[in-house]
Amino acid sequence: MTENTARPAPADSSAAKPGRSRAFTQWVTGVCSDPGARAALRTGVRRNLDHVRPMHRLVAPWLPTGRHLPESEERAYYLIAAMIADQPRHSFAAGPDDDDLDEDGELVMTNGQHPLPLPQDTPNTQSLQQDRRQGTSLGAAFARAVVKSPGREGEMRESTAETRLNLLTRQSVNGLFRHLPGSVRYLRQTDTDIDFAQLLDDLIAWPTRSGRISRHWLQDYYQQLSRSQREQTDKQDAEELLRTAPNA
Repeated sequence: MTENTARPAPADSSAAKPGRSRAFTQWVTGVCSDPGARAALRTGVRRNLDHVRPMHRLVAPWLPTGRHLPESEERAYYLIAAMIADQPRHSFAAGPDDDDLDEDGELVMTNGQHPLPLPQDTPNTQSLQQDRRQGTSLGAAFARAVVKSPGREGEMRESTAETRLNLLTRQSVNGLFRHLPGSVRYLRQTDTDIDFAQLLDDLIAWPTRSGRISRHWLQDYYQQLSRSQREQTDKQDAEELLRTAPNA
């Protein structure tokens, strides 16, 4: 069997290819249907780059090349991949069970072939602009968790969401990478979707734009929460009017 050598197109010399974040997160979600790949990617939860050997074969081809890559940017790719993989197997489409980690913790190769081909292209600039307009922040995810979870198992209270989000916004790069997996896992307990592509962009920019990103997270949280609570109140008022209206 011929070895699959497909790899993403190299990044340009100044920045990552446009749309790379969304293409990367979609690809990771897809390959997590393979148990071996998912197990390899999960090794990155709360581990530094020197202790995630099984991940390199999957994540390294996606890293921008042709320029000096800050370690914080590398860590962002690895952490996002690990957090996507860090959910129950039934969250992903069923895949083959043959591929797994060997005794050294490496992803098994089948007859010399990588079982999970990597894409060859990334979206164009227009796609990236659309992604940025459509992306939702972590703050909006926390607000959705509060609104949708009351009375449910794994409920997220408003005070808990606000405390966790404020804690994240005060973190250095190292602190954010340390605290983020726990918060993402907590959000998942409420079945809240997370825009990992936007989160990847935010993590990459955190060293130089943490203040702006923190502001956006908090603004999105309070705006989304206020809007959702207002909609709930309007719905309850409408239902009450129907109940109390005299019969025609």
